Amino acid sequence: MRHKSDGLSTMMHPSGFTLVELIVVIAITAIIAAIVAVFIRAPVEGYFDAARRAELTDTADSALRRMARDLRLALPNSVRVSGSAVEFLQTRTGGRYRAEGDGGATPADELDFTAADSSFDVLGALSSTPVAGDLVVVYNLGISGADAYVDDNTAQVTGFAGNTVSTAAKQFPFESPANRFQVVSGPVSHVCAGAGIANGAGTGTLRRYWGYNKTAAQNVPPAGGNNALLMDHVSACSFVYTQGATARSGLVTMQLQITEGNESVSLYHEVHVPNVP
Repeated sequence: MRHKSDGLSTMMHPSGFTLVELIVVIAITAIIAAIVAVFIRAPVEGYFDAARRAELTDTADSALRRMARDLRLALPNSVRVSGSAVEFLQTRTGGRYRAEGDGGATPADELDFTAADSSFDVLGALSSTPVAGDLVVVYNLGISGADAYVDDNTAQVTGFAGNTVSTAAKQFPFESPANRFQVVSGPVSHVCAGAGIANGAGTGTLRRYWGYNKTAAQNVPPAGGNNALLMDHVSACSFVYTQGATARSGLVTMQLQITEGNESVSLYHEVHVPNVP
């Protein structure tokens, strides 16, 4: 005799998970996830900390490199430091002026130091073309009587053609022993302001200023002109200028600290500044 209860038995006992089994699976999964989280938390946090430090280091390094590039173009004996600001006169180009005639058929334009002169010949090629408004500087010593900041030894460029530089009439006070001159485009300042820490982040900024009028005394920050942000979140900064024992060179030391997310990075950089005018 055959029994016809198979289909009914299947309907009364369907396959699948019970609520208890589902709860057990969820509990086990949560335990495993918690254990995994304990082991991977430290490496993940370490990765993000390293990435943050690398970003901070890159930001500070870029700012210091920009400052170093500017300082290498500083007019000899024009660097001056006041606390957290460094200023200098930036050169566009330079070369040697003609100090005496060459005996050729064509008259040579020599730079006259006995009277006001308004033009002179350049010996050799210049790395860049002087433009109207630039300043020609001869033998800048950074002292009274030979200080470009007060125009003792500067003349404004009015034109440049061939190998001749035209300037406003000027009698320069001192000849350069090497017959050298520099063309200055204007002053440049790097100013660090408001350095400190609040809520785990630096509160200061580092800005570059240019296009303003030079003054006898250093102004911090300089008035007028243009400025651009080089770095924010600055928590500490220091600039020091040390002139060499022979006064033929100088050393600018720069230290910046940047803080963000309770993470701080400090960088130190030195720039050699030639002071042979």
